[in-house]
Amino acid sequence: MIKNFTKKKFAGLLLILVIIIAFGFGGFGGGFNIGNQNNIAKINNTNISTQDFMNYLNQSGLSEQVVKKNIDNNIIEELLTTLISTTLLSLEIKNLNLKMSENVLIEKIKKNKNFHDENGKFRRTIYEKFLLTNNMNAPIYELKLKENALQKQLFTYISSGAKSPNFLVNKFFKEKNKQIDISYVGLEKFYKKKNQFTDIEVLNFIEENSDKLKQDHIDFSFVKITPQNLLGLEEFNQAFFDKIDEIDNLISKNIDFNTIVKDLNIKPTLKKDYINLENKETIENKIYNSRENKIQILDYNESFIFYQIDVIKNKLPNIDNLKFKTQIKNLLFQKEKYEFNKRILEEINEKKFTQLSFDKLGVNGIKKIKLNSIEDYSTFEANSINVLYSLPINSFVLVSDENKKIFVAKILNFNQKDLPKDLNKLNGISNQASAQNRNSILKSYDLLLNQKYKVVINDKTLDRVKNYFK
Repeated sequence: MIKNFTKKKFAGLLLILVIIIAFGFGGFGGGFNIGNQNNIAKINNTNISTQDFMNYLNQSGLSEQVVKKNIDNNIIEELLTTLISTTLLSLEIKNLNLKMSENVLIEKIKKNKNFHDENGKFRRTIYEKFLLTNNMNAPIYELKLKENALQKQLFTYISSGAKSPNFLVNKFFKEKNKQIDISYVGLEKFYKKKNQFTDIEVLNFIEENSDKLKQDHIDFSFVKITPQNLLGLEEFNQAFFDKIDEIDNLISKNIDFNTIVKDLNIKPTLKKDYINLENKETIENKIYNSRENKIQILDYNESFIFYQIDVIKNKLPNIDNLKFKTQIKNLLFQKEKYEFNKRILEEINEKKFTQLSFDKLGVNGIKKIKLNSIEDYSTFEANSINVLYSLPINSFVLVSDENKKIFVAKILNFNQKDLPKDLNKLNGISNQASAQNRNSILKSYDLLLNQKYKVVINDKTLDRVKNYFK
């Protein structure tokens, strides 16, 4: 089945930029080859065969063991993404008729300092040693070098003219470095405290959300295995790990937990109706969080935990359980907090939140600060600062600090700085403005590529490739 992968942005330009860095000069490994020429992907009318992908995988320098180990971490899909992206770049380079002469290529090699002797002169012997050390031959290396140079030429072509004129540099500096006078009010004091929720409110919340609040209660048995209780030793040795492997093998053969534990001569601990309400780092919670596996041996704090889940019941915890009641009050607190903040935000968005509303909230509690630049994070967190710098004077907005406390803020005034006259500082600001301009151009180019190229993947062929490594 052919599936459209456009939504997954296989052709994402930002991803391509990473690919150029990460895969530009990968080592050349051994021979992955499944002898199948079926197409694994298609970009418009350009096919990418399975053998194309295997060749690319060979060039990545990844061993078969690494690929197998990461097969469930989507390594095949990620490598295919990079191949599609580089193929797409090649199509763009061809469409724009970008070229590089052999003389330019030779000059680039000769200027590479990695191939120079102690006197700074190019030596063919050093170049050839580099090729041998990296298991490459000259034609392949030079092809990759040419591809990389053309890719850089492509991005230079796309973002050419991105150097910002003086008026944009001035605007960029003033926007980023203007001082903003702000008044703000913290909302923490308006939230209902956790200990103020009554038992009736707790019971009503449980009744209204009973299905969502049901949790797994488990009965289980476990033993903690250490070198001391297994072999009478203080330190780990090969015999200990061999015994752990032996237990793992017995589990795979469906040998009963009690039978294995009896042979270990370690008394198991039994837990009834257990539920993880606090999510602390404990043996019981680690077992609870691994309950999908009914029997398993786990690595835990310089020991191993061997457990078996006997019963799993999905039900509401007992209301008399203090931990459960505390959990419900925490949920009620978060719900009340969310609804209060939401009400304020809706009033701001609907232009119903006025100076009178602000003053009423901030009776004896309004604070004032001056933000010195868009990178002034002394009071509010970065995203909130960006929002504040995007709004006009007299705007109200909800912001937060690094501790996730929420505030209503009002922008009182702007004070813009003039561009510095120091040439070095001015050049630095100009470069920052140009970089922002280039990023905008590249993002636009990214959108263009996604419209221009349709990428589809052959799922069956992709699965066949993955099965080859399993």
